[in-house]
Amino acid sequence: MELFLILSREHETLPSAEVKAALQAENIPFNSKNYELGIMGLMVDDGEEIAQVLGKRLGYAHEICQLLKETTLNELEYDFTNLDWKELLGDDFAVRVKKIGTELEIDSLATEKSLGTIVKSQVADASKVNLENPSSFIRILVTGNTVLIGKRLVKIDKKHFYELKPHKRPFFYPGSMSPKLARCMINLSQIQKDDLLMDPFCGTGGILIEAGILGARVIGSDIDWKMVKGTAENLEHCGIKDFIVFQSDARHLDLEEKVKAVVTDPPYGISASLAGEEGAKLYKDFLESISDNMLDNGRLCMATPHYVDVNALIQGTKFKILERHEIRMHKSLTRVISVMEKLN
Repeated sequence: MELFLILSREHETLPSAEVKAALQAENIPFNSKNYELGIMGLMVDDGEEIAQVLGKRLGYAHEICQLLKETTLNELEYDFTNLDWKELLGDDFAVRVKKIGTELEIDSLATEKSLGTIVKSQVADASKVNLENPSSFIRILVTGNTVLIGKRLVKIDKKHFYELKPHKRPFFYPGSMSPKLARCMINLSQIQKDDLLMDPFCGTGGILIEAGILGARVIGSDIDWKMVKGTAENLEHCGIKDFIVFQSDARHLDLEEKVKAVVTDPPYGISASLAGEEGAKLYKDFLESISDNMLDNGRLCMATPHYVDVNALIQGTKFKILERHEIRMHKSLTRVISVMEKLN
């Protein structure tokens, strides 16, 4: 089955990388195709089931649709008419047009009405128009010079990401990572259900919350006892039960069980350094420590400021950089997400 995904356009590379990592984590074979920024095509075997799996995992995605026909604006009405809507639709339906990354002129409202009329001419009373909550949602996506005709399989609910913003949790501390980015980084680590994931700079627990929601077993540590206590409070608030949090120096970890993945946002600089030491040494010592506590071929996904030379930091370690993504925060700061693998 062919699918197309409407992704966030907040970042240029992270959303599509997250999709691919989630598919690889679930051991799902796929071929991908990029349209415009924020639009991704997938060829998979069991599209409906896979759409549900991705819908529960992804942070930077909005919709997952079955691709019924790829066409052009000039051929839209003809190709739309030739689809078997009686077979495709449920009890009711809606047609909605969306434009992303295109300069093509289209009257969305008029197009929705004319295509809806075509559907009604085919299905008669077998399927009724329902603009509020239809069982079948027909998505017309105009992107670049292409028009995608699709049937939406999943609309990803963003309510969770708004309700669990850092300032809405019981324990809050400034500088906490957003739930969406935390979720994305966890997906980049390719964690699976019941795998063991650690954040050795857990702060307020945002990364551990998202990992726990995906079914991972989570371990968190922080040098600040206040953060350890706050993380436990936040995890309990979010219904995460399989967790361990403890006070520890990230440079001297000694875990009873080696972890499959580490996802973390270490502190950096004078205002947020470990015991007052300079950030570069903190990173170096941390990488050496965490390497001894990770399974071979496990993944480390780490956020750093752009001025941290991660390539230099991993010299002499067992880590290899697989990919990196840049997020421009403001004029003087870019955050870099590095995905690394621990080699045998």
